[in-house]
Amino acid sequence: MTDLTPPDSPAPPRALPGKPLADRVTAEVRAALAEWAALTPPFQPRLVSVLASSDPASRVYVQSKARQARKLGLDFHVVDLGETVTQADLEAALRELSADESVHGIVLELPLAPGLDADEALLHIAHRKDVEGLTPGNLGLIAAGREPEALLPPTPRSVRFLLREALGDDLRGRRVAVIGPGRTVGRPLTFMLNNRGVTVTLCNEHTRDLPRVLADVDAVVVAVGRAGLLRAGHVQPHHVIVDAGINVQESGVAGDAERDLPVRAQTPVPGGVGPLTGALMYQNLVRAVKLQRGERVE
Repeated sequence: MTDLTPPDSPAPPRALPGKPLADRVTAEVRAALAEWAALTPPFQPRLVSVLASSDPASRVYVQSKARQARKLGLDFHVVDLGETVTQADLEAALRELSADESVHGIVLELPLAPGLDADEALLHIAHRKDVEGLTPGNLGLIAAGREPEALLPPTPRSVRFLLREALGDDLRGRRVAVIGPGRTVGRPLTFMLNNRGVTVTLCNEHTRDLPRVLADVDAVVVAVGRAGLLRAGHVQPHHVIVDAGINVQESGVAGDAERDLPVRAQTPVPGGVGPLTGALMYQNLVRAVKLQRGERVE
């Protein structure tokens, strides 16, 4: 049989799935929870999800969190304030939960209902209960290089995990381009990578001559929310691509990068950043409990 494959056809990129890492993180969470459950009296952390909208996707996410929490043995509660809640009442609810010693983790489900200000609302979540790492207190600690005192946003942390998987545990001296300066991924990730000794190039929609900007970096992280934004003409064979974009299309979920780019390694969408992000949120809860209880944190 004649082999019709051109001799110079590039090999497909190495896959960087998130599930193996997610399984490892989840096992660590289970171990911590089992240790607390064995105390006398037993201790069970409580995670509270706050809904302030009628967004169907948010409700699906909450149901998914509830299922995972039950599997882990967590005490999970939902505070559904509805889509007509006022800004003042939302902030009061968050302050009450922050002051409640029986509550160890708080998630404010985004997006909020029209007319509500998420940035203002996040100011009222105690930073040591902010398991999504989005409060100014946590973001400020990250920017100041004080990560051991912070709860890190799970998605940027997932990206950093995957970069270490591809490039090696020691990222010092590596060069990484981050496309998308968003609050939830790009901005905190820039500081988190810098804290590990990475030289970071932060790109945005106005960046000129993107192929030239990306040519000499070791890895490209894309987190914009625009399907197919990163294309074959933008990348080099030595690149590692971590795609944190989520775009729901008729054909399914797609990332911000085209599939199977001619690169060294690429995360799949779905199945890359997403599974690990979910596991790291629960790991943040364990970390939050330790910070609140004065226990040692790594």
